[in-house]
Amino acid sequence: MAIQILPPQLANQIAAGEVVERPASVVKELVENCLDAGATKVDIEIEKGGAKLIRIQDNGGGIDKADLPLALSRHATSKLHSLDDLETILSFGFRGEALASISSVSRLCLTSRTEQQSEAWMAYAEGSEMAVKIQPAAHPVGTTIEVADLFFNTPARRRFLKSDKTEFSHIDEWLKRMALVRPDIQLTLKHNGKQVRHYRPATRDDQFLQRLAQVAGRDFAEQAVQVECAHEGLHLSGYLQSPLQITAQDTHYFYVNGRLVRDRLVNHAVRQAFAELDEIEQPGYVLMLQLDPHQVDVNVHPAKLEVRFHQARYVHDFILQALTSALEQSALIKPGLSDNPYSEAPGADDAFYAPPKAAITSGDATAKMPGTRAEENPAGDAAGAWQHSGHERHEERQHPAAQRPSYTAAGAPSATALHSYGALLSTPGHVNESAQSIAPSPPLLDGAYWVVTHDADLLLLPVKAVASELQYRQIQAKLAQGLPSQPLLMPVALATQENWKQLLATHHERLQHLGFELNIRYQQLIIKKVPPYLRDTQLASLIHELLTWFEQDAQITDDALARWMATKSVQGFVSAPVVWQALHLLDDTAKTEIYKMAKALPWRDWLEQAT
Repeated sequence: MAIQILPPQLANQIAAGEVVERPASVVKELVENCLDAGATKVDIEIEKGGAKLIRIQDNGGGIDKADLPLALSRHATSKLHSLDDLETILSFGFRGEALASISSVSRLCLTSRTEQQSEAWMAYAEGSEMAVKIQPAAHPVGTTIEVADLFFNTPARRRFLKSDKTEFSHIDEWLKRMALVRPDIQLTLKHNGKQVRHYRPATRDDQFLQRLAQVAGRDFAEQAVQVECAHEGLHLSGYLQSPLQITAQDTHYFYVNGRLVRDRLVNHAVRQAFAELDEIEQPGYVLMLQLDPHQVDVNVHPAKLEVRFHQARYVHDFILQALTSALEQSALIKPGLSDNPYSEAPGADDAFYAPPKAAITSGDATAKMPGTRAEENPAGDAAGAWQHSGHERHEERQHPAAQRPSYTAAGAPSATALHSYGALLSTPGHVNESAQSIAPSPPLLDGAYWVVTHDADLLLLPVKAVASELQYRQIQAKLAQGLPSQPLLMPVALATQENWKQLLATHHERLQHLGFELNIRYQQLIIKKVPPYLRDTQLASLIHELLTWFEQDAQITDDALARWMATKSVQGFVSAPVVWQALHLLDDTAKTEIYKMAKALPWRDWLEQAT
């Protein structure tokens, strides 16, 4: 059979098979177009689950009359102009297929007006004929699209549609996902003339928590752990199910640069973060990842539901570290599994404690509890949200003792737990280092320095310097027998250099002794295993630095290597409470050595000047 070019209407219907799966797919594509057009208000009307009518109106920039016929043509878009644009996509749409595909399987009417036009214009196309008719119309600035009789000319596809209720539920679910990632947009949804959803614009934290409660439920919104972490071009924010909430949650939303995607690496990272909490099989989450668009490929799935990260392992480990740190800092880990020195060993009298109202911050990450119960919230907003004002945060910085969180028991604690809890509440805001027991973590200055007292001195002790020293001591102690080696979830590959093959052969045994497994294949250096201390680092640049060092100095001492690895291991986020507790497990001599890193503050001079 001879090869021939497909007719446009047939090509469009084939494309529609990928883009237009059901009415929810139509709503998704059209609403995303509204947002790309700069709309701040989107109204959606549905009849009979979307099979009879889908009408979407926005207040965006509109479409010029001259562009209306092109808007319904395949591969016509205003969002891409060159191959370079494809590598930095930040808009929802970019292929120019949606409107053409939708109009090929429905009766589509597009009415639009730009601010520069004195009147609106309407474009109409019906099914496979694809003949676009343009005529004047009355319409405010913005666009309205009506999709009637979906799949009227493809009966086989129409028979696959479910009941009106089921199809509408898919539309409602998709709108919930969009409501979370774009809280600034007002969204309304009507079904058969009745308003079902109304998402008001949310520009403040308390307003967003109301929207979160609408989408994910009040319990999730009130108890969820807020995640906020940034590191070297990656920024993760959102909410994670509280370990106190052990009931199953159907809230699993992950966004990359504002685009909702499905990603197995993210699910794996969330499950790992909750690995010690057996009660929760699949924790709920609403997570938003921002990164350089050059580092992610969104053009890998017809419906744009999947992405491909250029450094997938690094992204996975960053998410895992951020979530683990947020859970640790929210004081929600079950006693006996956490590092809390005041928790009892797990047993019949285990007690969970509600999270602190104050934000707990360390390094680059912040874990917050978004709300309290309604009776504890004088503002009385829908989500029961409690947030610090800027003035309150300033007051807390001036008075460190005010930062001590208050806890309420979620279950009946034992007498021993109550005694320990009372001792904790009575602890002063500063720490006396002469105490023999492990003291609670002292106040943090700028997230980087502990404010502590030692004898009669007031000290600033750098968190990362202490973490590096502790890591160095641990590595040094294990280096004689060889460091453990940990396989990566996904091997890292980088372009090799001419002399690296010889370097790997020369230093093969020593690299293995350090916990590295490296080999060269197809002009690439493959990193398969690393010591656990370096797992959360940027391995590509780190291995390059290590091999360059070996090339320049073949007689590197083990002590120098231990110091180098310790320094690299703490360049990212460091959990101050965990480091503090590790410091207090050392003997007095080691602690005295570490305290030499601190800088003494002339508090006596300050007092004299004040008086």
